[in-house]
Amino acid sequence: MRRGSLIQLAAFGVIAAVIATAVALLVPWLPPAAGKEADRIHFVFWFTTAICIGVFAVVASVLTYCVLKFRVKPDDFSDGPPTHGHTKLEIVWTAVPAILVTAISIVSAVVLAQNGNAGSNPLVVKVTAVQFAWTFTYPNNKTYGYLTIPKDRHTKLEITSKDVIHSFWVPELSQKQDAVPGETNPLVVTPTRTGTFPVICTELCGLGHSVMRSHVDILTAEKFDAWLKSGGTAGGGSSQPAGLTVFQQAGCGGCHTLKNAGSNGNVGPNLDQLKPSEAVVEKQVTNGGGGMPPFKGQLTPAQITDVAKYVSSVAGQGK
Repeated sequence: MRRGSLIQLAAFGVIAAVIATAVALLVPWLPPAAGKEADRIHFVFWFTTAICIGVFAVVASVLTYCVLKFRVKPDDFSDGPPTHGHTKLEIVWTAVPAILVTAISIVSAVVLAQNGNAGSNPLVVKVTAVQFAWTFTYPNNKTYGYLTIPKDRHTKLEITSKDVIHSFWVPELSQKQDAVPGETNPLVVTPTRTGTFPVICTELCGLGHSVMRSHVDILTAEKFDAWLKSGGTAGGGSSQPAGLTVFQQAGCGGCHTLKNAGSNGNVGPNLDQLKPSEAVVEKQVTNGGGGMPPFKGQLTPAQITDVAKYVSSVAGQGK
């Protein structure tokens, strides 16, 4: 190939690489990482992206050169000259992709192994999914409708489901794990910065899937210890009525709108437009009145009473 052709190929490749790099860097594809595992996953993403940009630049330059150099006239319907394979070229375009894919596989395997390492003393939190809410149970057997974990410490989440398949995801922690009935799937997270981030279900799990949300509070070690000792009312946690906690943990917000609880489900009646008595609410929750699923056996009598009192006390306030 002549020197001029090589220069053209190189120029086309540079242009393609610049355009692809600009798209990769200027579009915010990933949220800012908030954990060590997320940092590693982002590294794999950018490592793979760099390889893809290189491959794209080569393919785009050759394609552009061929289109410009070997195009025929509009009225030329003759067959092109017969050509034979180029053994060395075929070896190169087979070996190079194989090497690149192998490199991506090795890097990914190393990251997966590192991300699955919970260390010798992790905080273990049991995560349970139910239509349409998350519950988080700590070693002291206390359960909350939101997740609170310490910064700079391994946390091992043991994820399961009570009904259908759900999927646990915190975008800033960059990992997903399925919640499967009858199984416990682990997920290790090691936060590197404090803050509050959304917990999202990413597996279509029913009519209330879109509102199956919670949040994770990442606290400093000192604030987390204070939060845990206080029973979830200090250092970033929130003090709230017992009935509100049950409302959130039982997934009531996945079906009902209730402004006071911050829920906007539209499967069942809008509680902001009702003024039910405590007895009516308790009967519906226990026996499945009005077409809702019965929670008798899933909630204790005390929990049913708590949620009935809470709903009765705040229903209608959002009118």
